[in-house]
Amino acid sequence: MAVGWTHDGAVHEQIEASIQDEVSRARLSLAGTESLSHCEDCEEPIPEPRRAALPGVRRCVRCQAALETQQIHRSLYNRRGSKDSQLR
Repeated sequence: MAVGWTHDGAVHEQIEASIQDEVSRARLSLAGTESLSHCEDCEEPIPEPRRAALPGVRRCVRCQAALETQQIHRSLYNRRGSKDSQLR
């Protein structure tokens, strides 16, 4: 189904591009860094399986979830500026 001046699937492409941008940003921030043994926010130990699964991890699960929740609330806008987002 075409929407306005966009082609079929444009909304899906925009969502996928946003997800890929965030994944790339996250990977770059972790690349080449060493995992911490204790959370940088609460000083609780970070379990070895978490450090092995996520190289460069700096926070425990609880603190990371809290940080991501804050980031989501700050970025609730369409940064690609599509026509549809500007009409709302």
